[in-house]
Amino acid sequence: MNDSFKKRVSEFIVDFGWPRLIIFLFVVMLFIAAPIVGVRVDNSLKDVLVRFGQNGVMVLAMVPMMQAGAGLNFGLPVGIIAGLLGATLSMQCHFTGIGGFLMAVIFSLPFSVLFGWLYGMLLNKVKGEEMTIAMYVGFSAVTFMAIMWLILPFTNPTMVWGYTGQGLRTTITLDGYWSRILNNFLAVRIGPVFEFPTGSILFFALMAFIMWLFMHSRTGTALTAVGSNPDFARAGGVSVHRMRIISVMVSTVYGAIGILVYQQSFGFIQLYQAPLYMAFPAVAAILLGGRLGE
Repeated sequence: MNDSFKKRVSEFIVDFGWPRLIIFLFVVMLFIAAPIVGVRVDNSLKDVLVRFGQNGVMVLAMVPMMQAGAGLNFGLPVGIIAGLLGATLSMQCHFTGIGGFLMAVIFSLPFSVLFGWLYGMLLNKVKGEEMTIAMYVGFSAVTFMAIMWLILPFTNPTMVWGYTGQGLRTTITLDGYWSRILNNFLAVRIGPVFEFPTGSILFFALMAFIMWLFMHSRTGTALTAVGSNPDFARAGGVSVHRMRIISVMVSTVYGAIGILVYQQSFGFIQLYQAPLYMAFPAVAAILLGGRLGE
């Protein structure tokens, strides 16, 4: 019985992965130590759940490109910029509430599809150097948009600089539009502090389910085959270039939607240099949560 238990524990550790186990135990230790230094456990749990829903979709954006063998998407700011364009257009049209959030998603889709297609075409030209080029593309896109945010013809007083009436503010509040619209949906409040952000967690689950359906579709299977063995996939009649472009487009779309989820939870839209390093938390999450545990 004892040997059987040890065997099961050993198999669990191997399956779960030492990196995940170490991180999990470290987090547990932090929660145990929290009351000792005067940190409320319920408030910490609330923050963890909020940040999980806030960042989860952008982590999912990493999956398609990794499966297709295109590497980690350090060019996630390309998708984030598409989401920012969708959000600012929705505010310009004065959409509010859940309708405003959904319109921001709809407005972001054509931008994310177009940007993803161009981005994918570029990555197909630099096979083997995708992650390096992706980082340059992300940084360049952010720098280019830092100029565009100043000259695009937005007129909503909430967004433009007050003393000139043109150019978008660095930080734009979502109060009165769709601030915390997902977090507050069916939110469960327990005690004076703890709140479960039901809506954002459900939205993340929906996006994860859609990703699961896509990856198990015919296209998703071909995409995985390209990432596993491009020569075998090509021999089977699969277009390696097309699958890689599709993976980048899906990743860019998820990046655009992910930043909209992030914004509603944060309560603000941040422009200019804000998207510059937003790929790194998502990359860290997918590595520590997935690849290193395999």
